[in-house]
Amino acid sequence: MPEYKAPLREIKFVMDEVLDVPGHYASLPAYAENATPEMVDAIITEGAKFCENVIAPLNRVGDEEGCTRHEDGSVTTPTGFKEAYAQFVEGGWPTLSHDEEVGGQGLPESLSNVISEMVGTANWSWGMYPGLSHGAMNTISSWGTQEQKDTYLTKLVSGEWTGTMCLTEPHCGSDLGILKTKAEPNADGSYSISGTKIFISAGEHDMAENIVHIVLARLPGAPEGTKGISLFIVPKFNVSADGAVADRNDVVCGSIEHKMGIHGNSTCVMNFDGAKGFLIGPENKGLNCMFTFMNTARIGTALQGVTAAEGSFQGALAYAKDRLAMRSLTGPKAPEKAADPIIVHPDVRKMLLTQKAFAEGGRALVYLTALQNDIVHKGNTDEDKKAADELLGFLTPIAKAFLTETGYEATNLGVQVFGGHGFIAEWGMEQLVRDAKISTIYEGTTGIQALDLLGRKVLMTQGQSLKNFTKIVHTFCKENAENEAMAQFVEPLVKLNKEWGDLTMKIGMNAMKDRDEVGSASVDYLMYSGYVTLAYLWAKMAKAAQDALAAGTTEEDFYKAKLTTARFYFTRILPRTASHAATMVAGADTLMDLDEEHFAF
Repeated sequence: MPEYKAPLREIKFVMDEVLDVPGHYASLPAYAENATPEMVDAIITEGAKFCENVIAPLNRVGDEEGCTRHEDGSVTTPTGFKEAYAQFVEGGWPTLSHDEEVGGQGLPESLSNVISEMVGTANWSWGMYPGLSHGAMNTISSWGTQEQKDTYLTKLVSGEWTGTMCLTEPHCGSDLGILKTKAEPNADGSYSISGTKIFISAGEHDMAENIVHIVLARLPGAPEGTKGISLFIVPKFNVSADGAVADRNDVVCGSIEHKMGIHGNSTCVMNFDGAKGFLIGPENKGLNCMFTFMNTARIGTALQGVTAAEGSFQGALAYAKDRLAMRSLTGPKAPEKAADPIIVHPDVRKMLLTQKAFAEGGRALVYLTALQNDIVHKGNTDEDKKAADELLGFLTPIAKAFLTETGYEATNLGVQVFGGHGFIAEWGMEQLVRDAKISTIYEGTTGIQALDLLGRKVLMTQGQSLKNFTKIVHTFCKENAENEAMAQFVEPLVKLNKEWGDLTMKIGMNAMKDRDEVGSASVDYLMYSGYVTLAYLWAKMAKAAQDALAAGTTEEDFYKAKLTTARFYFTRILPRTASHAATMVAGADTLMDLDEEHFAF
């Protein structure tokens, strides 16, 4: 199993030198006093120790043991998971980024995001248990009544209770408009929730005292489709007037899904049989309220792409330095050994650099989105909050889909670096592939995210959301136009930034004649957008590295490696945009002209 080592230097480079996170925190009064550089460093350092020493050793345990459902519907998590969670709660980690009035520490959500990255790379299955609670907390905080906040929020913030979201049903996945779960009003103002939900991550477990389910259901007489969906709080155990856990609610785990990966997390079929629930938000506006949860979940899933790439890269790099096979084409590099380490071979280098480029570039993208989230919640002006919210809305589908697709690619490359050993379970590389695949599917598949980006975020705003971001890229390029050392990054970025707009215009014009043009172009459009967005961030990282080298540094090797990786990205990965540009405008007819009955004979 790869031994996880938190990439603290890489994290600090992005935070301090690329995105100026210290300046960002200082500019927000809500964080300026508490989120000092010293405090941030201390939190990240301690978080790294917990991840490396406590939960990383449980990663393979969780994969091999999985979760066990008992006859009464209760679930036991893998050996060590419950104890590690108790340490997590005792250390105050769940409270990090929540408001002090509900028991939080009042620190930035973006700082909590850094801890989530380390947790996820160390043990993604374990990290899902506390991770899913964030969406539940944000939803209750945004839409709950004061009584609901008093009842549930403090316990969720402390980590004593965990939360889930219960959306998917056996007959519907992303199309929530056809869900069937019912909510019947009770005389006391509560509701009886009945129905079956599937694929519910952390739906039942033994790690917390109570589980608070956020459930989509229909009220009697509600309109058809998505306009008739309401949102409910349904606790595993009912809560008494004094806030204590009371009798068991009528919600039970019917089974645990037998799945490809993330075995350490209990993905459950949840049966609601007249369970007592409480309406959260307005009637029939559940989908609107749910997006508070979904946006949190989608950024969290984008992070899984980064953790997959980082974890696989760490394992592959260590192996490539140690494994001997053949001699270098330019002559022996380790003549005292029977063969050279495989890291000397160009193809192995290409795989490792691809993993490195996706992990480090992806980290910068997720951290950038996290900073926007800080501003949305704690910005100084309504104008600042609105601009950050629009940028976050544009970047979210790119981050979620692009980073999970490239993260999955990186895990496959990790197996390839190991060769035959990568296919063997004891090395842990094939587990990363299995664990990573789900990230391209849940919280909206790549296709769903692509439609959201191109259809809702770009075309429905007449391209304004795209222009808001391309202006940021344009400003960076303009500022560095006279910098000869940056020309290798700025010149291709300028061309792609313009082409991005031109392609969008062309797709929009085609869509006016045939709406299928949007669906046929969308995934290529999203991947193109991801590669250009990462190019912008790699250009920023290259500039930060150049500045450090020019100023004189004792870490020359670190910064030179950054420049080398940036050049690799621009010359070896960024050209993929040409293929996506060609295929996104190839026309819907090549996809839609074949009659359904002629797909097979």
